[in-house]
Amino acid sequence: MPENPIASSAGALRGGILIEAAELRIVSLPLLTPFVISTGTMTCKTFPLLVLKGEGLQGVAEAVMDPTPDYLEETVPGAIAFLRDVLLPSIVGKRFASPYELEPYLVPWRGHRMAKAVVEMAFWDMWSKSLGIPLKTALGGVREHVDVGVSLGIATIEKTLDRIEEALADGYKRTKLKIAQGHDVRIVEAVRNRHPEIKLTVDANTDYGLADLPVLRALDEFNLDYIEQPLAFDDIHDHAQVQAALKTAICLDESIRSASDTRKALEARAARVINIKVGRVGGFAAARAIHDISAAFGAPVWCGGMLEAGIGRAHNIHLATLANFTKPGDTSSASRYFERDIINEPLEAKNGEMPVPENGPGIGVTLDREFLETVTDHVEEFGT
Repeated sequence: MPENPIASSAGALRGGILIEAAELRIVSLPLLTPFVISTGTMTCKTFPLLVLKGEGLQGVAEAVMDPTPDYLEETVPGAIAFLRDVLLPSIVGKRFASPYELEPYLVPWRGHRMAKAVVEMAFWDMWSKSLGIPLKTALGGVREHVDVGVSLGIATIEKTLDRIEEALADGYKRTKLKIAQGHDVRIVEAVRNRHPEIKLTVDANTDYGLADLPVLRALDEFNLDYIEQPLAFDDIHDHAQVQAALKTAICLDESIRSASDTRKALEARAARVINIKVGRVGGFAAARAIHDISAAFGAPVWCGGMLEAGIGRAHNIHLATLANFTKPGDTSSASRYFERDIINEPLEAKNGEMPVPENGPGIGVTLDREFLETVTDHVEEFGT
C-alpha cells in the first residue's frame, strides 16, 4: 500500500506507473488436509508469487499453475523460465498508464496464460493502489461481499457427509463434490438422501467421455445445479452432445481459456454456466470479457478456485463482485486449507458470504513478510 496514495495517484495520472523492479518467488504452503480430485492428490500448494515495484507502490499476485501439467499444460518450472527470460525483462523499466497497456507485451506469446495473468494481475493491484481505490472498483464490481460455497475433494461417503455437515453449519451456500469414474453416482445419491434441498454440484475434472453418458444421465436425476467439466480439458464439441442429452446444466472450466472459447461454447450450447478463473484465462481483461459475453448469452458465471493462498484469494474476491457472478464461488475461508496464510489479514467467510478485503486500496491485503520467508523455496530479483 502506498504511503501517500494521493501523491501516487497524481503521478499515475500524469504519466502512468514506472515498473522499477520485480520480485519473483516460488512458495510452498502445506495444506491442512490432502485435496483429492480425479487427476491426483495435492498435499502442498506450490506457486509463483510476483511483486511488481515502482514509485513507492507494490502490486502482488499469485500464479495458479501446478508443478506438473495435471490441470492444464502450464507448469511452475515453465512459468518461472518464461517470466524470468521473457516477460519480466520486457516490462521492468517501462511505464504503463493502465493494465491494458501491457497487452502488446503479452499477446505475441502463445499460450502461457497463467504466467501472463500473474503479471497483469500484479499490475492491476499496483494501478488501483496508484488511484487510491479498491481493485473491485477498478474492475467495475458492484458488491461489498460475495457468496461462496465449498469444494470437497474425493473421500469416502462417510467422510464426505461429515464435511458437508461442517460446511452447512458454517453457512456455505453451495456444496461441490469432486467426482471421478467409480466415485460418482453412489456418493451423490448418499448426499442427496441426507440433504435433499441443498444447492449441490459435481466437478469431474475431465474424467469422463461420451461413452460415460449413462453415468452422467444417472447424475441427471439428483437435482444438481450443474455438472462441471465432465469431458476433456480441450473439448467444446462433445460437451454440446452431452448438454443436449441432459436436463442438468453443464458448466465449463478447463475448456474456457478465452472470450472466443466462451462465445463458441455458448453458441454451440455446450454449456449453460461458465466457471471463470482469472489465472486460467490470462488475467482480468480476459476475465471481464468472458463475464460480459456470458451475460450477453444469459449464462451465469462464478469464480473458481485453485487452492490459492491469501493473495490469489483476495484477487478472486474482487473479481467476483462483478454483476454476472450470480452463483456462489470457490473462495471459502482460508483456514479450511492452511494453518497459516501468507497475508496479515484473515480471509474468512461468515454465513456463506466473503467480504471484500478493505485494508487499503488495491487488493486490500498485505504480505506477511516474516512468514513468507519461511515458506519460500526460491526468490529472484529484477530491477533497472
